[in-house]
Amino acid sequence: MDYTTAKKYLNEIGQEQLLEYYGELTGEERELLLKDIESADFSVLKNIGRVSEPRGRIEPLKPLSLEEIRKNSDIFERAGLKLLSEGKVAAVLLAGGQGTRLGFDKPKGMYNIGVTRPLPIFGLHMRNMLGVAGRAGRAFPVFIMTSRANNDDTVGFFEENNYFGYPKNKIFFFVQDVAPACSTDGKVYLEKKYRVLTAPNGNGGWYKSLISCGLDRVLEREGVEWVNVCGVDNVLQSFCDPLFIGATVAGGYDCSAKIVRKELPGENVGLLCKVDGKPSVIEYYEMDEALKNERENGKLVYCNGITLNYLFSLKALKEVDCANFPYHLAKKKIAHIENGVEVHPSEPCGYKFETLVVDMVNAMKNCLPFEVERNKEFAPVKNAEGADSVETARALLKENGFEL
Repeated sequence: MDYTTAKKYLNEIGQEQLLEYYGELTGEERELLLKDIESADFSVLKNIGRVSEPRGRIEPLKPLSLEEIRKNSDIFERAGLKLLSEGKVAAVLLAGGQGTRLGFDKPKGMYNIGVTRPLPIFGLHMRNMLGVAGRAGRAFPVFIMTSRANNDDTVGFFEENNYFGYPKNKIFFFVQDVAPACSTDGKVYLEKKYRVLTAPNGNGGWYKSLISCGLDRVLEREGVEWVNVCGVDNVLQSFCDPLFIGATVAGGYDCSAKIVRKELPGENVGLLCKVDGKPSVIEYYEMDEALKNERENGKLVYCNGITLNYLFSLKALKEVDCANFPYHLAKKKIAHIENGVEVHPSEPCGYKFETLVVDMVNAMKNCLPFEVERNKEFAPVKNAEGADSVETARALLKENGFEL
């Protein structure tokens, strides 16, 4: 794309401000800017002002309880290990985030959760996967989604640590797709005078991003039929759990989600339920007080708290249009170029566009809520202190026998 073509195109879509500093740029910088303009997906801007459709009829979705799982554990375990031993399962680790809220300027997975010894979050996850691979007698493919901001650091960290003992030829890194970020009136920002400001397109973009990087060919080559998608935040995350896999397959489900039982009505957690008869994740703020407090035999009816650990049938994923999932607007404080200088707003000033993995669940024909013990499998590290913090995660790791 040359300057004349770019100017005409931007005038047509109302984004001519992106060429504001073109006259000041070097030849190399001009080339970078024009390349950004050509590759940017400006179609996301149509989501500004989009009104979400009202929720339909909300109903509870019965989970597979801890008691039922224990009762059938031998059957589920054998079925899950069989699929793993046949190479039909892969893991996807969503690791595009930085540890900013922890006061850490590197990828969150590099954060040292140890006290007396190095214990990076990535190391904990790979240790978990090695354990499962050992039981299955076979290493499964691991796809690690990074971002433009943290890819080099992440790949380098794995290399420095010899891939934490996991077979190097089974680990595949891919960079998450991005979307332009804009002001509240829809004007796309510049990150530098010669770079369009973009941001990762949300955890729901993992499948589309994986395909964009050509790794769908690896899935086909490896014969993968099931994909376990997990977030990096949870230091007790259990990857490719044979029980989880076996229960999903035995029940004839297209997908499943590990859930922890919500105990208090006011707990701010997304819930897996049914909307108009289909599986759906609803946020706590979408529920009225009556639904939040509804109980049966003294227990909350809407109790399936999601943990960002999903199992998807690859066949089912291929049948839905993952490329056209809706974008959700996230209002953020976005550093950008204004009047020729970089500004760092103290208040939210614009939008980032994000897809959500829960929209994949909503697109499935069915979904199994699979209950896990909160204290054994749910220790998210989101904050430097308080709830879901480094301190609470360390306490739960110690409770589960980890030497810190």
